[in-house]
Amino acid sequence: MSVKRITASFVYTLDAAEPIRNGFVEYDGNDGRILEVGECMPGESVSEGALVPGFVNSHCHVELSHLHGKFRKGTGMAGFIDQINALRDWAGPDVKKELVQKWMDKMWADGVSAMADISNDDSSFSVKKSHKMYTRTFLEVFGTEPEMCGQVMAEVYELKKVADGAGIDAAPSPHSCYTMSPELLSASSEAGLASGYLSYHSQESNEEEELVRYGSGAMYENRRRAGMSTPPVTGDSSLKYFIGRIPEPALRRGHILLVHNVCLGQDDIDAAKRVMENVYWAICPLSNIFIHNALPPVPLMRANGLDITIGTDSLSSNDDLDMVKELYCLHKNFPEVPMAELLTWACLNGARFLSKEAELGSLSVGKHPGIVRVHCVDAEGFVTGNSHSERIV
Repeated sequence: MSVKRITASFVYTLDAAEPIRNGFVEYDGNDGRILEVGECMPGESVSEGALVPGFVNSHCHVELSHLHGKFRKGTGMAGFIDQINALRDWAGPDVKKELVQKWMDKMWADGVSAMADISNDDSSFSVKKSHKMYTRTFLEVFGTEPEMCGQVMAEVYELKKVADGAGIDAAPSPHSCYTMSPELLSASSEAGLASGYLSYHSQESNEEEELVRYGSGAMYENRRRAGMSTPPVTGDSSLKYFIGRIPEPALRRGHILLVHNVCLGQDDIDAAKRVMENVYWAICPLSNIFIHNALPPVPLMRANGLDITIGTDSLSSNDDLDMVKELYCLHKNFPEVPMAELLTWACLNGARFLSKEAELGSLSVGKHPGIVRVHCVDAEGFVTGNSHSERIV
């Protein structure tokens, strides 16, 4: 064993509500296993910044990295979809693979140890297969016409065979209410939950809510202009529509990640808690600002004790895949949230969603979470506009 020791002004183990001030982490230099954490001895030299566990990016579309810098901001969801349809196929497979490699390498160097990633094709599989970062891949499906359901599910199972062949954890998963027929929403959700995990874009925009509640609004017009069928008008939220399409036993047994939650209300939280025993709530603040200039109701989510996670979304709706920038955005807008709690969202809760908390998510003795230094924190240990992260282990 090769014992190594690093110090920092703040050590966020996430085993406690407060950081260790002027603390140390000792780890095995061979495999990164945490051996001991604690306070430094009086007079010991202490390095600046904060030590934190490796991040878990709980929502990303890394295969869209070829869209970096190509989208207009503030278009709303309907305008964003138009841009996706126009631009997503501009690059060939070699360019896509090169950029997936570049951005996964950058995330790893910045301290991301695991990722819940969305894929619509196999362009990221060869990189994921050999990468140090753990990924669980959600094979996202679309199809607004009921008669398409069987074909779409057959195609996604063929894609799953490719992922299985590459040794990647992957399973079908639904996209969102506005891109799927009721039949496909049910079929893909049950297929995902049979694997134990499901990721679903939920209540990302008011346009989505207007579509399901009233059969109107920009999303409705966007779908109709394209000749697509739209979901049934329920008079209620899109999250309740999703819940109503899936048998309750399936909802209870799986790990479910509801992503975005910008329009989340108390009734929606109550409805989800009644039938979901392992539900996590991903927020992607910089993406939400990029598309809608909106943020999820973090105070409501905290008041209900929700298990929040943090994702970056894709480079079509973000300028970077930087978890520290997401943390700073949240700190600026919700300064009442303690830094240790923000880091719990960015590290431990994502690991729990992926069932990787035995190894990842906290600086706990015996774990191999990765150790990350966050530079340029303030005097209380919060991230600042100058903060950036660097993987140590």
